[in-house]
Amino acid sequence: MNDAANLVLQSSLGTELLQEEADLLGSLMTVRELADGEFLISEGMADDTLHVLVEGKLEVVKSTGADEFASLAILREGDLAGELSFVDGEPHTVGLRALCRSQVLCLTRSDFEGIVADNPQLVYKLMRTVARSAHHIVHRMNYEFVELSNYIFKQHGRY
Repeated sequence: MNDAANLVLQSSLGTELLQEEADLLGSLMTVRELADGEFLISEGMADDTLHVLVEGKLEVVKSTGADEFASLAILREGDLAGELSFVDGEPHTVGLRALCRSQVLCLTRSDFEGIVADNPQLVYKLMRTVARSAHHIVHRMNYEFVELSNYIFKQHGRY
């Protein structure tokens, strides 16, 4: 087992993977080191890379203008990032900034597509993980929307 494969297995990406699948996926991934405050992804940037945070913390930020950002969420070790752009290639609607020295595993769509035909189970498992991550994000956003609505409109006797 290589180091990248071990990191894959320890992340949410490796939840369903067999050892040989993690080895193959790990062999396609590159490691990126981020300094404190460095952007992994800039808002509006288009790319096709899936990222797995293996060390550190990333802040999900939205530009508010004049080089200021609103913090939307914090990603922790094992979390995925860039999953929707990995699938659809659309520009990112938010940025990701390192809150401390961080390490990320990166998988480009072109590298991944090179193994699709010969590894359908691996593709299925990876796409399930991407869908699960997107579902988690939507669930969290829905919850926060309800909480914000309750706060603003003071519904249900709360706040």
